Amino acid sequence: MNSLFIAMISFFFKEEVLDNSVYPVLVDFWAPWCGPRMVGPVVDEIANEYQKSIKVVKINTDENPSVVTEYSIRSIPTLMIFKDGKRVDTVIGAVPKSTLASTIDKYLN
Repeated sequence: MNSLFIAMISFFFKEEVLDNSVYPVLVDFWAPWCGPRMVGPVVDEIANEYQKSIKVVKINTDENPSVVTEYSIRSIPTLMIFKDGKRVDTVIGAVPKSTLASTIDKYLN
């Protein structure tokens, strides 16, 4: 399985994230106006290293207000991990790769 990168629109969220029971899903909520994307390269590295274990989805918050509202996104970047269609963890702000990796590792079988 290859990690999936999508500039998503809301109606794919259910299909790609909530209905996925095969892999944990790392969702990167981002916005084009949010300064230098320090977490972007970290998410890309994680996607590369975990490509057989997780799915990675990137959501532009400006283009997906209903998903942003539903999950109460108040800060960018926000990273959420979903497993079996349920949000199981949230990481807010730019974090080191090691922090994100250890958070993901908790949800791998």
